[in-house]
Amino acid sequence: MAALWERLGRVLGRRHAGAREEAERILLEADFGVAATAAILEQVARTSDGDFQAALEQAVARILSGRGDPGALARAAEPPSVMLVFGVNGVGKTTTIAKLAHRLGREGRSVLLAAADTFRAGAREQLEIWADRLGVPCVRGTGADPAAVAFDAVAAARARGVDSVLVDTAGRLHTEERLLDELKKVVRVVAKQGPNAPHESLLVLDGTVGQNAVHQAQAFAAALPLTGLIVTKLDGTAKGGSVVALQRAVPVPVRFVGTGEGLEDLEVFDAQSYAKRLVSG
Repeated sequence: MAALWERLGRVLGRRHAGAREEAERILLEADFGVAATAAILEQVARTSDGDFQAALEQAVARILSGRGDPGALARAAEPPSVMLVFGVNGVGKTTTIAKLAHRLGREGRSVLLAAADTFRAGAREQLEIWADRLGVPCVRGTGADPAAVAFDAVAAARARGVDSVLVDTAGRLHTEERLLDELKKVVRVVAKQGPNAPHESLLVLDGTVGQNAVHQAQAFAAALPLTGLIVTKLDGTAKGGSVVALQRAVPVPVRFVGTGEGLEDLEVFDAQSYAKRLVSG
């Protein structure tokens, strides 16, 4: 990705007959997607001074910006604030929840974790390990109904005066309609626990899977009231263009990006800096 602007600059600068097709190939290989690629090339092609790097950065930033304050997680008028976290298996959802809990703790907000992933073996134990490490309570429930676990967690947070509840849900393939219905039930149960609940519904996506992340986001956004996206594993992929494709495909802002395994490796998404990093390396 470090040479993206140089490659495009050479291609578009020559203005030969196949320049646009070659430029399209470069962007599609970087997982920008068809719609974002067309929008970017339309702007970059109008560059007259040859500064393709600046034009490309501006085009990318324009697509990524204008979605409010990404890092400002909602806060209920009366605690607890309830945040649901969704995502398919393997995206780093549970680790991301730990990072969010750590972030909220640094902001002075008390946190309770809810182990509502009753499907994956070891999921509740994994979340409890993170809870112990962070020094926060964890509600895991005794049954197999994730909605009941979420209900109990909100009740426990209210009784203990906890500010925020982070609910870990079971990983679901975006094509499993029956299982998505189970997540809808969690949303309905939480919605009855307080005004405007859930206050955040965050979808975690793996940045290494390219356009598959776009398909996942579209399916989840159609089924659930998402308030934001978190894109993980961007420290080890050359296909960060999928973030641009995501912002074109779904009306949900990217809120954070994961750049490593540590608790601090969760960055507030910034359109300008991300565009610069994506284009210039």
